[in-house]
Amino acid sequence: MRCLGIDFGEKRIGLAFGDELGVAIPLPADVEKTSTERIDHLRRLVETRGISDLVVGYPLNMDGSVGFKAKEVDAFIAVLEGLFSLPVHRIDERLTSRAAEDGLKLSAQRERSLRASGIVDSAAAAIILQDWLSMKVPLPEWNDLDPEED
Repeated sequence: MRCLGIDFGEKRIGLAFGDELGVAIPLPADVEKTSTERIDHLRRLVETRGISDLVVGYPLNMDGSVGFKAKEVDAFIAVLEGLFSLPVHRIDERLTSRAAEDGLKLSAQRERSLRASGIVDSAAAAIILQDWLSMKVPLPEWNDLDPEED
């Protein structure tokens, strides 16, 4: 299992990588200038990392309903499904960008700079992917962790 976490945005796509170890690691964001260039960047990343699953943040409204942003993500997912023969998993991303900002403990000026670079977006992608990995990767049995037992 080699997963790519995606926090979709019109200008930047936050990215994270995770595997069977169950840990999501932020990657440099996809900040290419055009949507075609961003898709090409994703294609190269999927190929070079041998991605088996795509995990996309799904921006539901706070009441759980599907709004305009979720419909944009649906269109993006349709593109991904057309390009790759991979499972695409939608994960509720409500408040992940805020959690990423809080986790980075940024001043307002520093936040603007890091948001423009995509660091906040990739931190959000890591939170999205970690949520999914936590559901999919089983925790080790306690006896598997005992160094005295052989």
